[in-house]
Amino acid sequence: MIYLDNNATTRVLPEVMEAMLPFYTELWGNPSSLHPFGAQVAKHIDKAREQAAALLGAQRESEIVFTSGGTESNNLAIRGTLLANPGKKHIVTTPVEHPSVLLLCQQMEKEGYEVTYALDHPEKSIGENTALVSVMWANNETGVIFPIEKIAAVCREKNVPLHVDATQAAGKIPIDLRQVPVSLLSISGHKLHAPKGIGALYVRRGTRLNPLFHGGHQERSRRAGTENVAGIVGFGKACELAQERLKNGVMEKITELRDRFEKTLAQKFPWIRINGKENRRLPNTSSISFERLEGEAICLLLGEENICVSTGSACSAGSLEPSHVLKAMGLNAKQARGTVRFSLGFETTQEEINQTINTLEKIIWRLKRTS
Repeated sequence: MIYLDNNATTRVLPEVMEAMLPFYTELWGNPSSLHPFGAQVAKHIDKAREQAAALLGAQRESEIVFTSGGTESNNLAIRGTLLANPGKKHIVTTPVEHPSVLLLCQQMEKEGYEVTYALDHPEKSIGENTALVSVMWANNETGVIFPIEKIAAVCREKNVPLHVDATQAAGKIPIDLRQVPVSLLSISGHKLHAPKGIGALYVRRGTRLNPLFHGGHQERSRRAGTENVAGIVGFGKACELAQERLKNGVMEKITELRDRFEKTLAQKFPWIRINGKENRRLPNTSSISFERLEGEAICLLLGEENICVSTGSACSAGSLEPSHVLKAMGLNAKQARGTVRFSLGFETTQEEINQTINTLEKIIWRLKRTS
């Protein structure tokens, strides 16, 4: 199998699985218990919190709140901030956010909030009644990176909390929250080789946030519920490994692979469109529009050759509507429907890229003959 859908999910690394196993078989105690067995388990959660904080450049490990993943982190950040600031009724976001942000903002509109969807310079939409700005660090479909540093500086100047969905960015580009004044930031384990069902929300010290779950006092009363210890430990290990890859230049090698892939395809098919190419992008992501062809057909035919790609966000799979991200970027319906996303991983090889290009070439000419 050639797997080029790493923005949808990643495989759990052996080192991560190895770190997790003892918490199913030996260290299975409840970390909230007062006895030594429970306290022994709690120490490993503390270590994972340190590992996650290190990946994000957080000043304090206590600023990391473990959740069930990116969707919960986004919901906790947005709704939790609004609950903590009931006097303000305006949200600023972008029209290319992940569904877990967009659909929540649409729900908040039904509950009486005003939402501004601004693709360019969202920080300019901040007003006196703005409770929160929520902007993704990098887009999951195109890999385009937002100028979070600039947006964060404006939000700090205007004393408005900024939430950043960094689900796709974490582990792929350096993040240093000591330098970038983000208030809240979401990450997800299964996007960086940890299991599904675990994630985290960074909450800068002093940020007002109400919990969504009520029960125990776990996570400093910000997220009730007995901790997913094995998942948390695996997530911490995955963060540590991701930080090592960033330091060792692995992402630069992925960028070279991605760029060679795009260059070769553009030479073979000069009429294709590489979405977001003029912008800063994640090292691994390539969104390519094959106009007048169906992206879904390309994905299915590649799948028959055991090559895994997608048309866009896995959370939108099955929708008959063209990608909201591509529509917001100005693509027409035919261009959007003809788009395929290739998302490489650190294990992707040049041989796999060559095989994908050769297979794709045959598929494109086959589809063009029958279209």
